[in-house]
Amino acid sequence: MITTVLLDAGGTLVMPNFVRIATEFGRDGVVVTPESLELAEIEMRLAYERPSLSRGHGDPWIAYMQELARLARVSHLPVEAFERLRHYHDTENLWENIIEGTEAALASLAVRFRLGIISNANGTVRESFARLGLGHFFETIVDSAEEGCEKPDPRIFRVALNRMQLDVSEVAYVGDIFRVDIIGARGVGMRGILLDIHGYHADKPCERVRALADLEALLTAQQKE
Repeated sequence: MITTVLLDAGGTLVMPNFVRIATEFGRDGVVVTPESLELAEIEMRLAYERPSLSRGHGDPWIAYMQELARLARVSHLPVEAFERLRHYHDTENLWENIIEGTEAALASLAVRFRLGIISNANGTVRESFARLGLGHFFETIVDSAEEGCEKPDPRIFRVALNRMQLDVSEVAYVGDIFRVDIIGARGVGMRGILLDIHGYHADKPCERVRALADLEALLTAQQKE
């Protein structure tokens, strides 16, 4: 019996603020649309599924921004914009666009299930979710920067289990990257469910939903069987 749903944050509940990114790029003379950046970010997350992926840069933030810019086919790399966006992310969290339907889905899930977050992040998720009006849905928010380990390391999943005093058999974990979220959750015995908004992961050997709003039906239907 699933009593608790733990969720990823970025890519599952919130996305980067592409308008802010495009605006900062524009300040450095790089013209790009938010829509182009969004498509580039989708390509990046698909690349994360490759075990052979090499970041090629010692600074993860610069690696992320350079790849985003490259995939968006910008004229040149706006390095000063990268640093302004880094500062914003370090203080506010750039992942601040709530995915459509998320609030309603969380409100519905919260009626039946306990909720929590496990996120590979930078220490700002708790404050960011409070600012966005999402924090009240969750009993705990586990942020990798605060714990010193990140998914798919089983230790970060166990932090949430211990804080919420849960048996792993009663927990489902929902995330958008198979090799990080689903493999990580399975590593501690959790049921892993992939959020596949764009339908790109039909080949993945796991349960999938196309929207967070579909999750409650999946969980409750199986519990009635």
